[in-house]
Amino acid sequence: MWAMSVSVEDFLSMLDELPEVQQSDGGSWVSLKVRGKGFGYLWEKTETVGLKATIEEQIAMVAERPDVFEPQFTAGRFGWVVVHLARIDPDELFELVTEAWSLTAPRQLVESHEAGR
Repeated sequence: MWAMSVSVEDFLSMLDELPEVQQSDGGSWVSLKVRGKGFGYLWEKTETVGLKATIEEQIAMVAERPDVFEPQFTAGRFGWVVVHLARIDPDELFELVTEAWSLTAPRQLVESHEAGR
């Protein structure tokens, strides 16, 4: 099995790959937003990230790998998950961050980002 771990610095670098990500200090966490709407949180102290997902994805991720994912909360049709950075592969985490961003960003911004890849 390969080493699975993402540092806080590596996670923050991933955010540079997505357009219009804003980071704001919430005290004990960093809030991640696109055009004023939240899609994630970073808790540096615990080296965990909270990411927006669909409720179905939240349930599936937590059931499949409870050592990596924890349910955070649900809001409307979204289920947020806590991701342990030390237990996830960077490519998988980037995919999850991109999905959280895509669930939140305006459709035109998502489409222009996807077209530019």
